[in-house]
Amino acid sequence: MKTIYLVRHCKAEGQAPAARLTSIGTRQAEELAEFFTDKQVDAIIASPYERAHSSIKPTANRLGLTISLEERLKERVLAEKDLADWLDKLRATYDDLDICYEGGESSRTAMNRAVRVVQEALASQSQSIILVSHGNLLSLLLKHFDSRIGFKEWSDMSNPDVFELTFSIADRSTLTDFSPSIKRIWAG
Repeated sequence: MKTIYLVRHCKAEGQAPAARLTSIGTRQAEELAEFFTDKQVDAIIASPYERAHSSIKPTANRLGLTISLEERLKERVLAEKDLADWLDKLRATYDDLDICYEGGESSRTAMNRAVRVVQEALASQSQSIILVSHGNLLSLLLKHFDSRIGFKEWSDMSNPDVFELTFSIADRSTLTDFSPSIKRIWAG
């Protein structure tokens, strides 16, 4: 049995990779640390974006763990340029995973890179792992495991948010076909 906690970052000042947590986000990061105190976490992997690893730093400090930064957990880029109708465009990418706007990344491509991180985490010696990323990427990762998850579930996510994925894996050589139980465990 392995557990992966998917954590969406706390409130931030913006969407840029260097965007910092707001004062509310900093308080939320401390609340996350309290939330994870009684969990038996033995690894933390986070997006390299400032808002992601800053969200979990108090937890790492409290648990005495190092945060491993992982490029594949960075946010999905919808398009190279700002789109006036970006919300409609984003909604469409949940229905057709192969839509790719100029300079952007399709849902399927983003989903696949996140799934590889999960597969590697499951193949590791760690039993309970926190993965910290961004709303769009996390919702696509959840969609990989449950096709009913889509745009609405993304729009209902909070900052922060936490989902617990529990995997029953008897044979680690078959990590391509695995389905966890998924439970939203953050009341934010």
